[in-house]
Amino acid sequence: MEQAIQKANTLIEALGWIRQFRDKTTVIKVGGSMVDNVDALRFILLDIHFMETVGMRPVIVHGGGKRISIAMEEAGIEPRFVEGRRYTDQKTLEIAEQVLARETNNYLAEEFEKIGGRAMTLNFDSTPVLTGKPLELFDPTGQPIDLGFVGEITKVDRLVIDNLCYAGQVPFIPSMCETEEGQKLNVNADTVATKLAQELNADKLIILSDVPGVLRDPSDPSSIISSLTVDEARDLIADGTISAGMIPKVEACIETINRGVRKVHIIDGSVRHSLLLEIYTSSGIGTVICDRR
Repeated sequence: MEQAIQKANTLIEALGWIRQFRDKTTVIKVGGSMVDNVDALRFILLDIHFMETVGMRPVIVHGGGKRISIAMEEAGIEPRFVEGRRYTDQKTLEIAEQVLARETNNYLAEEFEKIGGRAMTLNFDSTPVLTGKPLELFDPTGQPIDLGFVGEITKVDRLVIDNLCYAGQVPFIPSMCETEEGQKLNVNADTVATKLAQELNADKLIILSDVPGVLRDPSDPSSIISSLTVDEARDLIADGTISAGMIPKVEACIETINRGVRKVHIIDGSVRHSLLLEIYTSSGIGTVICDRR
């Protein structure tokens, strides 16, 4: 009986958050490490199904870097990264399109529908919603850096996404785009998620990866910082608490908030029901970054 009462108490705790987030758009970025973790992915998709069922409007962006690297290795192509981005020549672009925009995108949608959800793939073979242009980066001398077919998002077809969400379907969007002229481009998944959250006026952006959040001590998972303002996050970057690969992730979160998204969450997607724990409980499990407390 006590266990049953505790379950009821948990539902009551969630009720307030369910009412608060009803009809709100949440962009969820599912990293490639989560796509390849079968057990974690099942619970992530279950959580997304729950979110949609109780009235939230989740929009899913996914990567698939590990799968692309494996396919490149099988094709005899050595992966190369420039400024943290995968160098994408014509052959690599073809592999990315096949593995990411077709196989992985369809796989995620099919797995979601197996558990009772309604999914829509928004890829090049169905309804592409991301328009972009080649990404331009420059070295310290001002010379352009050759990235190949790597892009950035310039336009999002919000109407298509909004209509799907309104109809109770969950969009699954691969991290690729095409130019106005039809040239396909590979895009960093964090970049796509950030741009989507901004263009959709999302209430939240949730980044699912294999890290628990922002840590005061990178070697101690229990040192997680549950909540940060933008100013506090900048201070932690300045004093070195936030370092290495976490810096660009947090900087992207800050930029997203500065462009109107209320909150950005960084959570460990390998934790069972991590999305539900973060969204529908008072304590949460990851780090939330917001404009102010």
